[in-house]
Amino acid sequence: MEKVIAKKKFGQNFLKDNTVLQKIIEAMPKNDNKVVEIGPGLGDLTKELVKYKEVIAYEVDADLIGLLKEKFDKEIQNSKLTINFGDVLEFWEKNKTLYGEGKYDLIANLPYYIATNIILKAFDDINCENIMVMVQKEVADKFIAEVGDREFSALGVLTNTISTQSKIVVVVPPESFEPAPKVDSAVIYIKKNLSVSLEKRFKDFLKSAFASPRKKLSKNLTAVVSKAGLDSIYKELDIKDDIRPHELSASLYRQIYEKVIKNGNELRN
Repeated sequence: MEKVIAKKKFGQNFLKDNTVLQKIIEAMPKNDNKVVEIGPGLGDLTKELVKYKEVIAYEVDADLIGLLKEKFDKEIQNSKLTINFGDVLEFWEKNKTLYGEGKYDLIANLPYYIATNIILKAFDDINCENIMVMVQKEVADKFIAEVGDREFSALGVLTNTISTQSKIVVVVPPESFEPAPKVDSAVIYIKKNLSVSLEKRFKDFLKSAFASPRKKLSKNLTAVVSKAGLDSIYKELDIKDDIRPHELSASLYRQIYEKVIKNGNELRN
């Protein structure tokens, strides 16, 4: 088979470390959910996934579609694998979910340039129950961060709000890929609470809260909430005025937001 060259425009870094593949498989949720894989690439992870689950894969690189269909002809024939060609974000935009017949788990090695957007889309997908994806470690740290951590940001608040469990499964060095990226990667696992949703206004509220991470939280929030209204909420929730954005828990962010909305205050743009 002709050697496949990774394409920079698709952010391709092919995982070649079988030890990492095995750790991903071992960490897979034990359930009856289908698996969705974004960017199967050369199919190394796909090959392991189809041993255990039915897989729906989304691949944007036309040159890889033929390779994958040839490599997995048997699995495609017996419906263990379905390959969709195209931009996964366009599929999401059109259908609101990547699997419309029940719950699924997202398990993938994601391109760095699109990873954050994909995880946020998965948060909003009501059929996606578990997320286990490889991302740049710096991004992984932001999603998995807890209150008080230097990396704690809007992404950490969203993860804390939407999930019942989140963790880093394994840190992956550059040499585990071909070509090798310049930074470490990490596999993260997030188990969603399917009864929770993240409305757009709450996300916008968090963007404002973390607009200037080193400033006082109250300074950031008065850009979108009246100072009098915020002072009242701070007093009610016993929040100190000098608290910084990374020092407030996801629960308290949610409480502030809900009180702003309940009090009839429209968040200013």
